[in-house]
Amino acid sequence: MGLVEFVQDRWTVLSFLAYQHMSLVVQTLAIATAIAVVIGVLIYRSSWGVAAGNTLTAIGLTIPSYALMGVLVGVVGLGVLPSVIMLAFFGVFPILRNVVVGLTGVDKALVESARGMGMSRLSTLLRLELPLAWPVIMTGVRVSAQMLMGIAAIAAFALGPGLGGYIFSGISRMGGANATNSIVAATVGILILAIILDTVLNVLTRLTTARGIRV
Repeated sequence: MGLVEFVQDRWTVLSFLAYQHMSLVVQTLAIATAIAVVIGVLIYRSSWGVAAGNTLTAIGLTIPSYALMGVLVGVVGLGVLPSVIMLAFFGVFPILRNVVVGLTGVDKALVESARGMGMSRLSTLLRLELPLAWPVIMTGVRVSAQMLMGIAAIAAFALGPGLGGYIFSGISRMGGANATNSIVAATVGILILAIILDTVLNVLTRLTTARGIRV
């Protein structure tokens, strides 16, 4: 059976798995973004905090996703939960790095001017620093989204949702009927989802960035 016929014959299943894959990535990306922004806001004013954050992101991204998934399966079992924890864990690091870079890159003269006008530290953060750092933060979100789209395929190792199941199934049946079609169909599907999500995030970045600082 050719690839086109394979996809047509299993379109309902593939489309549902693609929906699951996208849903898993989007939800964990939202969780990772929230965590990264909170941590970044807490540490960016401290030199040791920035150094610790950079070290954390560097070390965290070197952890093999397979190894982490194996540990999580041993701790919380199979299913969706270990997949969510793993993706949220890895998703935090690129965003955290960009949150710190974006906030520390805001012109200190602007911050001092805002403080001199009577704005509180919280107001300065919300109305000046975060809006100016937003494009950099969203770049980190887009990088994280692309990374998670690939890592999400490993969720199948823990019987998690998504297209990874077709990839693992094809690998386990390598040399058998439709094994290659299964791998290629799922891989191409993940690539298409990655392009769609990146396009949506790019549009969202432009819509949520202050007009005066749009590139």
